[in-house]
Amino acid sequence: MKILKLTLISLFTISLIACKKDGKETGSSKDSLVAKKDSVVVPEVHQELYGIYMGDFAGKEMITSEDGEEYEGEVNKKLALKINRITKDSVYGQSIVNGNQRPFRGIFNEDSKSFTLDEPGNDKTDGRFEVKLAGDSLTGKWSVFNKKAVKSPLKTLKLTKKQFVYNPNFMLDEDSNLVDWENPKDFVEKYTDQETGKTEKYTTQKNRVASDAIFKLNASKQKLTEKDIKNLRKLDLEIIKNSVFARHGYAFKKQTYRNFFEQTDWYIPVSNNVDKDLSPMEKDNVALLNRFVKYAEDKYDSFGR
Repeated sequence: MKILKLTLISLFTISLIACKKDGKETGSSKDSLVAKKDSVVVPEVHQELYGIYMGDFAGKEMITSEDGEEYEGEVNKKLALKINRITKDSVYGQSIVNGNQRPFRGIFNEDSKSFTLDEPGNDKTDGRFEVKLAGDSLTGKWSVFNKKAVKSPLKTLKLTKKQFVYNPNFMLDEDSNLVDWENPKDFVEKYTDQETGKTEKYTTQKNRVASDAIFKLNASKQKLTEKDIKNLRKLDLEIIKNSVFARHGYAFKKQTYRNFFEQTDWYIPVSNNVDKDLSPMEKDNVALLNRFVKYAEDKYDSFGR
């Protein structure tokens, strides 16, 4: 009986060894072979061209004047192209304009030093970039795929390579325009005719304006208190708060904030979400500012465009 048991154990051990040699003990050997096959490394080229190219993005479109008349004029926006990866056959990256981030894929022609980059095409604003490289600059054009979907189907661009750096010391320049041109508000005013003495009412538009408090408070460097911000204007609070996100490269969708931060030479939009990049102090300051924004009031003045 002992001899029979030993024989069975020996046969079982031999069969296990045979299974291992045939790769049948588990799926692990097979899986590892598939992983190696699927993880073919595609060589990257021209890594010196990787980075962010930012600048003017201009096109002609119909503009409505304050008196309701339409005319054709040039609208200039800011565009960022991020080149993330280049291989022999493909170029990968993202475009960012108006806070809208879109992936692109294309090719790089080494002979002409030019890129042809296509956005996916599943959004009405998607199109093709055809740009030429000269040193650290990209110039060329963008044309939309669906010409009926946008006001300006063809735009020109002039971009310069930029280095994104987070710096808690970044602030708006003291000569910045502090008017919010995007949200005018109607006010009823009274006018007294000096000859007749008759008082009449009329409606006028005024714009929000920030104070110089935005040059004194830095929510990325100092722990803010209620005393620091309790008497500030609503627009002051919004700018101080959004300066935190601008320093981290947040791509603002609201034109109001883009207008303020695009006046600087340090603001470079790189992402639609930078929440994870904020420091604990920045998060606390943003939460405090959000509480006060709800109840703050604005200062409105009349300005000429």
